[in-house]
Amino acid sequence: MTASMHAGPRTGRSGDPAAARALDLSGRDLVVDLARVACVLLVVVIHVLMVGVAVDADGAVTATQPLTEQPWFAVSTWAGQVMPLFFVLGGFASATSWASARRRGVTASEHVAGRLVRLARPAVPVFVVLAAALLVATLLGVDPALLDVVATGVGSPLWFLAAYAITQVAVPTMARLHETRPAVTFVTLATAAVLVDAARWSSGVTDVGLLNLVFVWLFVQQLGFAVASGWLGRAPRLLLVAVAAACWLSLPVLTTVGPWSPDMLAGLNPPTVPLMVLGVGQICVLTLLRPLLERLMATTPARAVVLAVGSRGMTIYLWHLPLLIAVLGVCLALGGPLPEPGSAAWWWSRGPVALLVVGLACAVSLLTGRLEQPPRRRSADVVSPPVGVGVVVVAAALVVAPTFAVMLWGLDLPLAIAGAVALPLAVQLLAPRAR
Repeated sequence: MTASMHAGPRTGRSGDPAAARALDLSGRDLVVDLARVACVLLVVVIHVLMVGVAVDADGAVTATQPLTEQPWFAVSTWAGQVMPLFFVLGGFASATSWASARRRGVTASEHVAGRLVRLARPAVPVFVVLAAALLVATLLGVDPALLDVVATGVGSPLWFLAAYAITQVAVPTMARLHETRPAVTFVTLATAAVLVDAARWSSGVTDVGLLNLVFVWLFVQQLGFAVASGWLGRAPRLLLVAVAAACWLSLPVLTTVGPWSPDMLAGLNPPTVPLMVLGVGQICVLTLLRPLLERLMATTPARAVVLAVGSRGMTIYLWHLPLLIAVLGVCLALGGPLPEPGSAAWWWSRGPVALLVVGLACAVSLLTGRLEQPPRRRSADVVSPPVGVGVVVVAAALVVAPTFAVMLWGLDLPLAIAGAVALPLAVQLLAPRAR
């Protein structure tokens, strides 16, 4: 989730090469970088609005979700659910990265190994810290019910690691399909997703929908391939407007006549067909806004913000909820001010709390930020061992298994320990071989 998506050299209006080097944004698609930063920050804000902690009359700590209790919440997710757009942008990054790797003679296995390492490395300290915190809380006798609520909430963003790892493993294959059979690929993935949802709703077996971790997210990733290949950039603006309008106008039909929930967050895990519709609409809107956003990104302040936040994107995403819970825990321990969740004071306090959490995450990145960067390459005279498909499959399983389990059952101490063991093993398997 870093802002490292290259799309050929791009230059700003400033002719100052020193400033360009200082911002280190040469060769990037700055609009895509901006969109990814906006997605990460919006996720932080939404989660801050969803966590309400108070102490009841009996002195017990209670947790609520004030945002979800609002009558307008479900409809607001039609704009606020940005994960489809994030996977589109990830598809753009994957397409450009894989194209560059092929030009350098990197094999598919080596490339996937590198992508998995960059995904897993920043998550290692998160799992280690969460495992240690849950162990200490358990030994101290914290109320198991409260601990379960807190752990489940803190671990909720970790589903992304499983879903994104699945899409990364498929990048070389899906890129080849986009080059050779783009339309057929889109239709096949969309049809498969519809059939999975139909089987899920007709059978009543929710777990059937887990197959759409593959079909929905690969479809959305494929939209990013279309952006990278110039498809959407060549589309008439009137067509983009029509498609975007059709996407959002279809949501009332899908969520009233159809079986899907109007709450796009409720349809996230397992992912459902409306997320594909959102993804199409969101990338059309982003494409329409590109000229305006390019002018914004020609300014030095905008570039500086994108670099500062984007280079810490994964850290902010993975750490924002643990840090939010830590801040609330300190307030509870010190008897600090905790406005009644849902009150006017509580809503007004959300902005400063969100800024505090992002600031703390940036502070954490001073210690862990290097984990978001590619592993240091070996010297030219050192021959890296070849990476086999079997090694990549094992490492991918080590990344996916604990995060997938967290998505299914919520985080607890055993799963935190499993992640703290499995992810470092995956990195150890792949890092020496990744390119």
